[in-house]
Amino acid sequence: MDPDQGDTMPPLLPATQDPYVAWRGPLLAPDLRRENTVLLAIDMQFLDADWDSGMCWRARQAGFEPDLVYYRNRLPAMISNIQRLQTACRAADLDVIHIKIQSLLSDGRDRGPMHRALGMLSAPSSREAQILPEVAPQEGEIVLTKTTSSAFNGTALDRVLRALGIHNLIVCGVFTTNCVESTVRDGADLGYSCLVVEDACGALLEEMHVAAIRAMRNVYAHIWSTSQVCAAIDAL
Repeated sequence: MDPDQGDTMPPLLPATQDPYVAWRGPLLAPDLRRENTVLLAIDMQFLDADWDSGMCWRARQAGFEPDLVYYRNRLPAMISNIQRLQTACRAADLDVIHIKIQSLLSDGRDRGPMHRALGMLSAPSSREAQILPEVAPQEGEIVLTKTTSSAFNGTALDRVLRALGIHNLIVCGVFTTNCVESTVRDGADLGYSCLVVEDACGALLEEMHVAAIRAMRNVYAHIWSTSQVCAAIDAL
C-alpha cells in the first residue's frame, strides 16, 4: 500500500482520484537514510500545544471552547505519536531538531510583523516558550527559535541542515495550517524531501487540518502515519 493512501489519513479522496494531484507527475519517494534524515518537531510548546495555556486559553476565554473540541481531543494522541517518532529516531541515531516560537527580547520587540500584529508573544522566560515535557529535547539536541511561521524563514535551519548533510525532513507538530505547512512549503522549494506525519500534526479545526494535508500531499510532501514512519526508521 502507498503510505500516502494510509488508513490513518483524514477524509480525503485517494490521491489517484483527487483533481488537485491525480494528473501531476509523481513526487520522488523519500530516500530515508541515517546520514541524510532528521525529525523536525515544530512548536510543541505551551504556547500552542497545551489546552490550558497560550492560544488555546485565549480562544477559550473568547468563547470558542466548543469549537476547539477537535483539537483538545487530538492533542494527547498527537503528543504520544511525536514521542514514538522521537524514540524511533533516537534509537536509529537520527537527529531530532526542535523548533519553537520565542522572541529574543522579553518585550518581543524583535518579533516578526505578523506575530506582532496577532499579539503573539512567547518571551524567553515564559511558560509559553517552554517545550512540553513529554516531547522535550534531550541533551545535545538542536533547538531553534523563531518569531515567524516558517522555520526556514525565521531561523538558521537551512544552514544547519546543509552543514549536517540532510536531505529528508520528517515533519510533525503544530499547527498543520500554519507553521508546519509554511515550513514544508519552504523546505520543498529549497530542495528538501519532506515527509509530513499526519497523525503527529494538528490544527485548531479539523477542516483546516484536512485542507492543509490535502494541499501538501504529493505536491510539497509525502503524507505518512506515525506507524509507517516508525516502521521505515526501524528498517534502516
